[in-house]
Amino acid sequence: MKHRIFEPHKDLASFVKCYWTLEIPKAETPTKNTIVPDGCIKMIFHYGDNYKHHTLNGDSFILPKSFVIGQLTEPYVVEPMGETATFFVCFHPNGFLPFTTLSIKEFENCAVAFKDMFGEDGHLVSEQVLKANSTLERISFIESFLFKKIASKHSIDQIVKSTVETILTANGQFSVDVLSKKHQIHRRQLARKFSLSIGLSPKQLSKTIRLQAALKMLLIEDVTSLTGLAYENEYYDQAHFIKEFKEFTGLTPKEFYGDDLKMSLIFES
Repeated sequence: MKHRIFEPHKDLASFVKCYWTLEIPKAETPTKNTIVPDGCIKMIFHYGDNYKHHTLNGDSFILPKSFVIGQLTEPYVVEPMGETATFFVCFHPNGFLPFTTLSIKEFENCAVAFKDMFGEDGHLVSEQVLKANSTLERISFIESFLFKKIASKHSIDQIVKSTVETILTANGQFSVDVLSKKHQIHRRQLARKFSLSIGLSPKQLSKTIRLQAALKMLLIEDVTSLTGLAYENEYYDQAHFIKEFKEFTGLTPKEFYGDDLKMSLIFES
């Protein structure tokens, strides 16, 4: 498995968190991967074989070769159909809004084909990215596209940006009341701004970031107590931790721990 992360151009860094690639030979590809919500909208380009999405109600369908995946509030299960070779553009939680004319809430938990999202320009850059000979070429094509899109759009809401930074720094452990007081804005106004800019409420984003912090601890540390892990990440108790863990992953921590965890965290950079 090859997994590499690349930094965006400095003038896009307020919007784009990073680019990354994932390449896995067919023989080493897991049967299914669970993409765990991480608060970030992504552009995904499968220049290898297609992926299939399995919905929570038991349906399944083949994903487009190029698409935008909206904010996730539930586990998103995918199945590789062969060799994995994928290029990702990961946006900051509040970074995608200037690039779309759609309401971000419209494609929550959905994959929107690139052409449907961006029209003929989207189709053109999609073909360029898929046929590129290297990651650096793919980055060049997508950055040219993003610069054209951003040229006439509004800037990022600074209150949202500042609040997101607070949530990330605190690993999602501040309440909405604390966040609204810290940034001197009524919680309802803050929630409206978040819904428009991110597609999640401050509480939803905080829950997502807190769960991601716990997942990273499971991956890199020798965790012997779920209760200790729960308290360290500011959950009320172990039951509260397990409930939110299952909400985002579809499994309990014990069921999820292992290869599924390691594969899923690849999708959170």
